[in-house]
Amino acid sequence: MPSPSQLLLPHNLRFYFFTSKTIGRLGAQRLQFTTSAARIMAQEYKLKGLSALDLKSGEKREVEVEGIEGGKVLLARVGSTTHALSPNCTHYGAPLKLGVLTPEGRLTCAWHGACFNVGTGDVEDAPALDPLAKFEVFEKSGAVYIKGEEATIKASRRQPNVKCKAQGKEKVVVVGGGSGAMGTVQALREQGFNGDISMISKEPYLPIDRTKLSKALIADKSKVEWRSQEWFDNASIATISDEVSSVDFKSKSVSTKSGKSYPYTKLILASGGTPKALPLPGFKDLSNIFLLRTIPDVQAINGAVGEKGGKKIVVIGSSFIGMEVANALSSNNDVTVVGMESTPLERVMGKEVGKVFQKLISDKGVKFHMEASVDSAKPSKDDSSKVGSVSLKDGTSLEADLVILGIGVAPATEYLKDNSGVQLEKDGSIKTSESFEVQNQAGVYAIGDIATYPYHGPGSNGDFTRIEHWNVAQNAGRSVAASIAKPSVAPKPFIPVFWSAQGSQLRYCGNTPNGWDDLVLQGKPDEAKFAAFYGKGDTVVAVASMQMDPVMTQSAELMRRGNMLPLSELRKGKSVMDVGLPSEIKI
Repeated sequence: MPSPSQLLLPHNLRFYFFTSKTIGRLGAQRLQFTTSAARIMAQEYKLKGLSALDLKSGEKREVEVEGIEGGKVLLARVGSTTHALSPNCTHYGAPLKLGVLTPEGRLTCAWHGACFNVGTGDVEDAPALDPLAKFEVFEKSGAVYIKGEEATIKASRRQPNVKCKAQGKEKVVVVGGGSGAMGTVQALREQGFNGDISMISKEPYLPIDRTKLSKALIADKSKVEWRSQEWFDNASIATISDEVSSVDFKSKSVSTKSGKSYPYTKLILASGGTPKALPLPGFKDLSNIFLLRTIPDVQAINGAVGEKGGKKIVVIGSSFIGMEVANALSSNNDVTVVGMESTPLERVMGKEVGKVFQKLISDKGVKFHMEASVDSAKPSKDDSSKVGSVSLKDGTSLEADLVILGIGVAPATEYLKDNSGVQLEKDGSIKTSESFEVQNQAGVYAIGDIATYPYHGPGSNGDFTRIEHWNVAQNAGRSVAASIAKPSVAPKPFIPVFWSAQGSQLRYCGNTPNGWDDLVLQGKPDEAKFAAFYGKGDTVVAVASMQMDPVMTQSAELMRRGNMLPLSELRKGKSVMDVGLPSEIKI
């Protein structure tokens, strides 16, 4: 008797075809499924405690899934439709029940501003990369059910559809391998672009979550890389470890230090920033003085600190990077922060809020020398090749086993210096349009730390500004990808968002290209539980918060819609959480 024919189909689904003798022996013709196929097929799961889909429009509710240990979904009602989605943000796992749901169906995470479309689960705004899983939801027999696969429900996410075999004449070259680059290449594939994509980065690893370097000093690349090499290969995205040395805008090609050349039809400049060094005596010559931008930087810092710690560490700079590093190293070391302002982050946040951050980190044992200027670095008595102390201009000497510089970054555009095809601004950045296209260079875009672009948020009327936020770079990359994949689509407006570990989690939205001149504080600043509203006149231009989620996210959505409360109303005690979200976007 011949063996049954067997056809292997997706998901390990197998059909078996039988001879007449086999049918007789089995008693009836039948179709069999392998047990693995049966397990992965979508099933109906009852939602605990629900007898009907009775949510009101705009309501969100997290519910348990019966039959799946730890299984949960989020129900969200928009208009007359109730959607069932993954319950947690795919960025850092924040519960989306705490987020903000808009009338058109945008669901924004309360922690870091990641935004999803509840109709599809797709990512709309950074920093999330994976979309939410979406499930069919329905009423049956006096209960509510979803239909889905157990593994997907447990994963609380789905993978974006980026698989592609590159073809055609289009060639996109991306210079850089950071947040903006990652946002660009993934969004290009998500939006159906099937041309060649090459990403050239001087960092010897795949794109990473750089925020974890300063906030947690994580030096293991496997813990910070966003995607595997297999992921990039499946998406037909070439990842090239090399440093760009020049761009020929006339011939449309990019040259690298290894001597290779890469032609392009579209070029995205996303080369990020270069940490600033101190041009003072001792800082160039002595070892154990560190910048912080890359994984090797973190490895060097961790190596100097050692596993046991106990080191005297001087951090120069009291802005975000300096304060985050001080916070991360505070537990087992003697850390001192040197800053030029009267309080940390005074220029951005003001004295009142800066004092909150200073107290939080002081409570962890960190010491501060504010309104101080550095004079020089002195060698160690035990090893003259290493730093031993930092001298301030007032004569103070701070012992140091190591020094970390957190005094800002400059646009990494050295490869464009003296290039007649592009004019660099005084700070080394590149001026762009609202769509991030470089002036006088069609098909060339600049994003992230190197881009100076027209900002249309509150308090600004298209004023050119450069914003060094992680989310801004990634959202700009997504915007550029849309312009390339779908040229008729207008750039999507977004409000800048960032977060920072300042002893507690800080959230911030908005921007101040024209400064701010007034501040309203709500909450309990003495307990590091507050919302700070920064105004230019009566217009709120930025919002910072701690332990008051989702005030920042709600404020960002109100800013997008031109419906933010004026400063005068906030001063009277009104809350942004009581303001409705109109559907119309006004920036």
